[in-house]
Amino acid sequence: MPVVIDFTQHRVVAGSITLPTHWSPEQAAAVFEMLDELREHVWARYGLQIQQVLRDERSTAITAAGDIAIDDADVPF
Repeated sequence: MPVVIDFTQHRVVAGSITLPTHWSPEQAAAVFEMLDELREHVWARYGLQIQQVLRDERSTAITAAGDIAIDDADVPF
């Protein structure tokens, strides 16, 4: 039997996603399982591209940090 989720009641904000505060444990588990399955499908289709995007983002951050000039004469304390 499908789980029915009513989005009309009170909500709590988690980051930028608004979640209902009235879900039963079964409803929350159904959403969790659906998101887990969605994640698997997205990874199966876009995994290599996701890895490349993450790699590019991290290498850019490292390069940007390498541009910082460090004064070796500066005492740390």
